[in-house]
Amino acid sequence: METHTGDIAAGHDSLELRVYAELNDFLPPRSRFSVLRRSVRSHQTVKDVIEAAGIPHTEIDLLLVNGESVGFGHHPGPGDRLAVYPVFESLDIAALTRVRPHPLREPRLLVDVNLGGAARLLRLMGLDVRCEFDAADVQLAEIAGNDHRILLTRDRGLLARRIVTHGLFVHADLPADQAVEVIDRLDLANCLAPLTRCLRCGAPLADVAKADVIDRLPPLTRRYHDSFRRCTGCDHVYWAGAHRDRLDELVARIMSKIRRTSPPEGRH
Repeated sequence: METHTGDIAAGHDSLELRVYAELNDFLPPRSRFSVLRRSVRSHQTVKDVIEAAGIPHTEIDLLLVNGESVGFGHHPGPGDRLAVYPVFESLDIAALTRVRPHPLREPRLLVDVNLGGAARLLRLMGLDVRCEFDAADVQLAEIAGNDHRILLTRDRGLLARRIVTHGLFVHADLPADQAVEVIDRLDLANCLAPLTRCLRCGAPLADVAKADVIDRLPPLTRRYHDSFRRCTGCDHVYWAGAHRDRLDELVARIMSKIRRTSPPEGRH
């Protein structure tokens, strides 16, 4: 197996770093799927070593030092072998030390300005998505930590902030592909409920009587539609208008690309 020296500085001891699976995407091409040599100092934790290599800590689910599971605060020593693994989808590692807090029981997402298109599609699929497009990085990190949300971004530096415990670096370029990537990597297929959330603010929709919103409806809608839902957040009213076929097709397209083990609990 090829070994690269990484950024070892003269006069400093080093350890072996091995990165697995998709975490290699964060490394320079010549360093991927290889044993790396990284400098290590007595004050450094494994988190320091990993992030110095360019890998956000929020992408990691398991760390092994010399075959033993450790947390981010572990201080490695010269000659140690550090193995870094991403989130596992099927391997049971319950008996080992996960480096993140317990997974969030209900998926609550936060997106930055670079993922606005994906945010709308994730809401379309029924996921709780908060958008803060005007927030600075420090504000986004605080919201993610305080509101217990998974931060979705294409900014590695944002994910490196200590307060961010749950985050995902999104690799795909197009909004639809980004939505599929998020659903697959966070294993959210069974959490989907298409067309149950407001596309504007993300709050849940609730059935509402026509008489309660009739004064807000266009003339043709009053005449031809009888079923309505209203956003519990911003109060926007929804009905199955001409755009419904396009939304159904979009939902079907996303569903066809994701991995899922059972049908979603959508409402139509």
